[in-house]
Amino acid sequence: MRAIGNFLWFILGGVFMGLMWWLVGLVAAITIVGLPWARACFVIGQFTFLPFGREAINREELSNRGDIGTSPFGMIGNIIWFLFAGLWLALGHLCSALCCFITIIGIPFGIQHLKLAGIALWPIGKTIVTIEVADAARRANADRQVVGVRGGR
Repeated sequence: MRAIGNFLWFILGGVFMGLMWWLVGLVAAITIVGLPWARACFVIGQFTFLPFGREAINREELSNRGDIGTSPFGMIGNIIWFLFAGLWLALGHLCSALCCFITIIGIPFGIQHLKLAGIALWPIGKTIVTIEVADAARRANADRQVVGVRGGR
């Protein structure tokens, strides 16, 4: 089912937003200062081409430890990103979502565009994994919290 969803997504317009992510990544890479954002653009652009079956998750939630992207520096990077590119990519995804919502068959695609719009606003500190890996990470974090609440028993 994921393969069919990804195929339909790609041919019915997902390719355009993926190319927009890559274009923003290319511009960021050319500026040299934007290299950290360029890598994120290419990764999320690839995710935008084939989003079904994968999910963006906070890296701290996945690895249970922080890094520069999940630190206050990551927040500063996200603010800079939002001002220069995030808002525009999010608007592109919102417009695409509205076009998808017009038809009944496009509703799952519209929902996916809304998820991608959220990622477009604050991408630093996130990574793309399969849905199964994201679920396993969330379960492991929940288990750790339960053990902590019970006092380590």
